[in-house]
Formats: sequence, C-alpha cells, structure tokens
Amino acid sequence: MSRLIDGAVFIATSLDGFIAAEDGDLSWLEPEGVDIGDAGYDAFWADVDAMLMGRLTYDATAGDDSWLYAGKRVLLLSTTAVMDADPRVEVVRSLEEAAERLAGARTYVDGGQVIRAALRAGHVRTLTVTTVPVLLGRGVPLFGDLPRLALRHEATRVLPHGYVQSTWTVTN
Repeated sequence: MSRLIDGAVFIATSLDGFIAAEDGDLSWLEPEGVDIGDAGYDAFWADVDAMLMGRLTYDATAGDDSWLYAGKRVLLLSTTAVMDADPRVEVVRSLEEAAERLAGARTYVDGGQVIRAALRAGHVRTLTVTTVPVLLGRGVPLFGDLPRLALRHEATRVLPHGYVQSTWTVTN
C-alpha cells in the first residue's frame, strides 16, 4: 500500500475557478493598488514541513531573485526535469515516489496538475482557497476532472478588497 502525504493546498482562484489565465498570467491575483496582506500564508508556511510542486510552478518561480521556499524541503514532480540540476529541489518522477519520500510530512501541495493528482490519490487533507473577485472567462482550472470528494467546511473569512478565503477538510 502506498504511503500518504499529509497534503495541504493554499491557493487562489478567480471566481470562475481558474488559477491562471490561459497564457499563465497571474497579474489578476493582486491588481495594482490592491494589497490583501499575507492572507494567512505566513502561518500556513510555518506549519508545513515540505513542499511538492509541479514543473510549471517551478518554472514560474525558479528564476526569482530570492528563492521563495528557503528553509523547506522542496520536491519537484516532473518527468522531464534534469535530476540534480537545481540543488534547492529534489526531483521525483511520480506521485508514488513523492509519497514515499514525504510520508507523514505536512506538505504544501502546489500547482494545478499536482493538486489534482494528489486529490485523486488521497494525498490532500486540507484545502484553503482564496477567491479573487474577478472573472477570467478562460484559463487554467484548479479542479477540472476529479472524482467526487466529500469536504467539511472549516472556516470562511472575508479579506480586504472582496477576496474570500475558505478552508475545507477532505473527509473521504
């Protein structure tokens, strides 16, 4: 039997459920002049032991001047990334390999494809989703094609500028 990751998702979506525009643009998350603060991210980050991300998320953040994930173990789930090319990450080729390495670790699961795969496999325990008051019309969906999953609502709070954040526990 595969070991399970103690996965947690912390992500923002448009009101119509997209995590990025079709071209990958994220500028709609915090338009110019809008500051919602950390929205609980700092406390969330302090509570996780590791991070599991996909290749698109890695590519979007790897070139930043400062590594956003310093101090945490970071696994990159990719079938194409070069092993040992970036000493800040451990490349894993499958979700099963990630689960073996991260079993029991409270893990931040990030990236649309990785989140969906982890949900399908039962590796996500909590979801914190911040809804941004914008309709994109088209883009990269957060959930897409998933089996039915039962969720228990834990909390909802209204953030500045009409952002709404809800936390859910996966119950099945």
